[in-house]
Amino acid sequence: MIPHLRLQSQQLADPVFDSPRELVSWMGAVQAQDYRMAKWALHLRLRAAPAGAVDEALRSGEIVRTHIMRPTWHFVAGEDIRWMLMLSGKRVRLANESFGRRFGISEAQYCRCNDLIGDMLRGGKSMTCREIGSSLEEAGIPDASQLVRRFLLRAESDGIICSGPDRDRQPTFALFDERVPRGKELSRDEALATLATRYFRSHTPATLQDFVWWSGLSLSEARRAMGSIHADLETGRFGGSELLVHRYWCGSRDPRTGGRAAGEVLHLLPPYDEYLISYKERGEVLSERYRSKAFNRWGIFYPVILHNGHIVGNWKPATGKRKGICETSFFDPKYYFDPVLLDHAVKRYGEFTGKRG
Repeated sequence: MIPHLRLQSQQLADPVFDSPRELVSWMGAVQAQDYRMAKWALHLRLRAAPAGAVDEALRSGEIVRTHIMRPTWHFVAGEDIRWMLMLSGKRVRLANESFGRRFGISEAQYCRCNDLIGDMLRGGKSMTCREIGSSLEEAGIPDASQLVRRFLLRAESDGIICSGPDRDRQPTFALFDERVPRGKELSRDEALATLATRYFRSHTPATLQDFVWWSGLSLSEARRAMGSIHADLETGRFGGSELLVHRYWCGSRDPRTGGRAAGEVLHLLPPYDEYLISYKERGEVLSERYRSKAFNRWGIFYPVILHNGHIVGNWKPATGKRKGICETSFFDPKYYFDPVLLDHAVKRYGEFTGKRG
């Protein structure tokens, strides 16, 4: 039952959105550590959208990529990023500064780099990480090419920069205020409630611990956030586990109450996909004996095959002179599945990348 509900809430079965912006807003945030594959994570969850829809949403600023929450790279709807940054900006800065101290980066250096980066991007300009690092060195910042990621992350957490339009398939940075229009301002309590709503409606069923892990909030803030939407949450027992279900799924979409059950589902999930990474506990969808094949103890997540809510294998794009679109393997060589489903999943990925088998 848990895998079935998560397939639907995460838009991996019977998706309802055609727009990347609407999808990302529904999800709250989507981890985007692997930039190219994170675009695939969004495309997988869209009902009907051309292969370039995600790129266009990023180009226009409808969705942006920035460090937020835990902190790590995430896609966030442009209209949401300001209140999300209000919640997590300080935490992102502290995490970044803990790394920066190893290299002797001072507060004065961060402030100077913020000013320099703001000047070099002003007027609708965008630059790659490497270009910004080189420009900072030219401006007299020592070792800027090696430390540029620390300076960029600080500028992100201060609301100075976010992702710009891709250039030759490479991500760039642009000024935050030139990319993201000002929207409705939220109080901290309103922002906490909104974040909890976004998480539980798109990741249900889940636990308090799952929400803490995904959001990066303290335990007390997470409880406060959930308390503000308690009327929208109910506790459900699934086997031997008790998890929280958002009320959106307690009506016609919930298979326990007569909702239409999803048909056979097989997807090629990218590494760091929300289906796995957004939960503290993953045993309901991934057998413990195969855990090391899905992610390792250092936090590296691999591309995996999802079948009917369970992680059952690995895949990887074909590279070099290898023919075909991708290579697949199942954890259990005798695992039964409909090969037509796999063919369709591979073909869909090929259409997304423009590669034919």
